[in-house]
Amino acid sequence: MTEQHKDYQGAKFGMWLFLFTEILLFGGLFLLYSAYMHRYPEDFKEAGKALDVFIGGLNTVVLITSSLTMALSITALRRNEKGRCMAFLAFTVLCALAFLVNKFIEWSAKFGHGIFPGSPHLLEGPNGQGVFYSLYFAMTGLHGIHVCIGAALMIFVMVLIRRGRVTPENFGFLENAGLYWHVVDLVWIFLFPLFYLIA
Repeated sequence: MTEQHKDYQGAKFGMWLFLFTEILLFGGLFLLYSAYMHRYPEDFKEAGKALDVFIGGLNTVVLITSSLTMALSITALRRNEKGRCMAFLAFTVLCALAFLVNKFIEWSAKFGHGIFPGSPHLLEGPNGQGVFYSLYFAMTGLHGIHVCIGAALMIFVMVLIRRGRVTPENFGFLENAGLYWHVVDLVWIFLFPLFYLIA
């Protein structure tokens, strides 16, 4: 086994270990959500009705599309199509930014209506709705941070490709970035129905 192959396998194994910790993190939050959903089923359904299903659905389409272009970028690089790889990565970054802009618009609307953790509006309402929105902001906010990290990682990969550090023969870094992005997308696939389709 060559040294380069060992490095590739080691890096991939390390990424899978890291992603496992990420899954544990969000998995714990999903369990917390389930426990409170069981305790306040009607309050959760009522609170969920105030979320914008269109924006949530649009963000789902955006992230699924970005997963496709991320995968296509890896294929393009392995075929030595550097230009296409860079174009797919750039489009993936644009999808990440579109997701964040949509989330900013959605959060701004909620804050504008006095809906945020600890707000007088939620403190005066049913306990379950306050819990729902606390989980909503915590979980979608944490996911948003991961989207920011993913976008920054892809930009960094683009720089490495341009400098010849990531190549068709040495594409492990790009592949690991793709794994990370797919997990970020997968988490949203679970978040969307839990919060937006609960009603």
